Amino acid sequence: MSANTKAKTGINTNIRNYTFTGLCIALCIVLPMAFHAIPNAGSVILPMHIPVFICGFVCGWPFGLVCGITGPLLSSLLTGMPPAAILPSMMAELAVYGVVSGLLIKFVKTKNIVADLYISLIGAMLAGRVIAGIVKALMFAKGTFTIMTWITAHFVTSVPGIVIQLAFIPALYLALQGAKIIPKKYTDTGSKDE
Repeated sequence: MSANTKAKTGINTNIRNYTFTGLCIALCIVLPMAFHAIPNAGSVILPMHIPVFICGFVCGWPFGLVCGITGPLLSSLLTGMPPAAILPSMMAELAVYGVVSGLLIKFVKTKNIVADLYISLIGAMLAGRVIAGIVKALMFAKGTFTIMTWITAHFVTSVPGIVIQLAFIPALYLALQGAKIIPKKYTDTGSKDE
């Protein structure tokens, strides 16, 4: 590949990443509004999590970080969701989702994209929930936030959202690959694409 071709590819990748990140941030605002009619949809369905995970997977950890911080902040400012009281811990949680999903999809190499996606997604889901619990326990609900509160809020109440994420996010990533919007991680022979 010539230097000129590599430069064009790099520019195209940057344009795609900035555009895709902007779209994901917009989805962080629109998706919660779409589910607003359902009681407690934010904590049950977790609509804002999906674009952040997708952004980390597609664009990498720096873009995932930006999406994870900017998405909930803009949503809160424009729509009041999430409320200001939970905004800091949610920003921390989503920022970790964006960073960890972007890092894991890059470094987990099982030679099977589906396995890579699930390992990366589950790892990011756990890391974000742990950080959110720590932030709440140490800063925003000091002395009142228990392990049971954390388990209930981040695992029990959000079971529908977790199931949606596990079903939808890998399928969407594979659809984007199939549509050639993002490059394949592996070739048909199993070696990594350059």
